[in-house]
Amino acid sequence: ALRKCSDLEKAFATAALVYNNYADPKGKLSKAETKSILQSQFWHVIQGQENKPKYQEIISFLDEESENKIDFEDFLFLLVSLTLMSDLLQEIKNMKTTK
Repeated sequence: ALRKCSDLEKAFATAALVYNNYADPKGKLSKAETKSILQSQFWHVIQGQENKPKYQEIISFLDEESENKIDFEDFLFLLVSLTLMSDLLQEIKNMKTTK
């Protein structure tokens, strides 16, 4: 089914697949699992962001000891937030792709 999708649809489908591969039976991620996914599969986006206050706020939230779990909407919000503050976003903006 993904072969017929646009690049944007594939990007969101990939995010959903990654999330679902790690989610518990109730469809949620622990904060520790979320942090692990970000560090292993979102490294190029978060690299170099460690000193930014918003990044530190996100990581502090994920480091908090609590039973709170991350749902898919919150997971996407984290991805978007980290992308918006990343240096990689500026590089992407400077690139053009052929259609």
